[in-house]
Amino acid sequence: MADKRDYYEVMGVPRNATEEEIKKAYRKLAKQYHPDLNPGDKNAEEKFKEVNEAYEVLSDKDKRARYDQFGHAGVDAGFGGGTGGDPFSGDPFGGVDLGDIFSSFFGGGFGGGGRRQANPNAPRRGSDLETNLVISFEEAAKGCKKTIHYTRVESCPKCSGTGAESGTQPKTCPQCNGTGQVRISQRTPFGVVQTSRGCERCGGTGRVIESPCKNCGGTGRVKKDQAVEVTVPAGIDDGQVLKLGGHGNAGVNGGPSGDLHVYISVRPHAIFERRGNDVWCEMPITFTQAALGAEVTVPTLDGRVSYQVHEGTQPGDVFKLRGKGIQSLGGRGRGDQYVRVTIEVPRNLSAKQKELLKEFDSASGDKNYQKRKSFFDKIRDMFD
Repeated sequence: MADKRDYYEVMGVPRNATEEEIKKAYRKLAKQYHPDLNPGDKNAEEKFKEVNEAYEVLSDKDKRARYDQFGHAGVDAGFGGGTGGDPFSGDPFGGVDLGDIFSSFFGGGFGGGGRRQANPNAPRRGSDLETNLVISFEEAAKGCKKTIHYTRVESCPKCSGTGAESGTQPKTCPQCNGTGQVRISQRTPFGVVQTSRGCERCGGTGRVIESPCKNCGGTGRVKKDQAVEVTVPAGIDDGQVLKLGGHGNAGVNGGPSGDLHVYISVRPHAIFERRGNDVWCEMPITFTQAALGAEVTVPTLDGRVSYQVHEGTQPGDVFKLRGKGIQSLGGRGRGDQYVRVTIEVPRNLSAKQKELLKEFDSASGDKNYQKRKSFFDKIRDMFD
């Protein structure tokens, strides 16, 4: 753990960063260092793993609380044995109910019962997971199927999630009678105050495991690599999220699994640019094609199409190919493709080509150059 960088430093956020700021930083860094965008770059691969490890902790409020209090040791898999905390339970205070202390003074009277403790063995939903998927511009426009590899927490297959070695079962904690909480009475200047805290013997779980499972160390949960096929719908855009229900971390005590949120990153295209459901591109044509008009070949997401450029086309003119854009997410309608014309000036002209251009220029009049004529007319009006 000594070699690990501070998780806040890894994410590039202050220690008081909000959940949204942490999430925003993660998306940016995950996209920057994603192996698909940095093929063969070992440094980027290590950075990507480091960012995911930091986000796994800082995005979980309970793990973050432990990390803020104890550093890397607070989120290590073995943390919690001494204080009664459970590394998977999300209870950084080992079951101590700070609410009971305040309810004694402000809500229930001195020596009051406080609020009822939650059943430590009640089913709890597993936490959600996030991952990043990088796809091409065409895959985003047309849709595709991708296989995602990620790691999730599952019930230990050796002990079926009980945490006890095969052939044994957890027992009800005799100190707290299975509640996971013990009450302490304290005499104060205000009278006798009752508070509750996590049972030290069972760690707040209400159960005692005399023979812990060797596979999971008694936690009942293990990390496992997963592969799941994702159907990416046509029309999805950069930054949008797909939710895969039930593919997050497994629940506790028979609770349902969390969800997997897949953040989509779309690679920039060499030619096309997306604006909503429309596609834009720039296409160079020759001076002759612009002046005389010509049939040109235009690239689209559906392949090449022919288009007749009109005579006298100017630099920056835009023409539209209806229905050649991107399908709306959900399949309702499709955008258009807009093509902005640029006129390329020829280089490395031969002597004959230069002579012909000079003759052409001499034969041209103001009527052939409307913008140029208008420009010089305005200058003449300024000074005359």
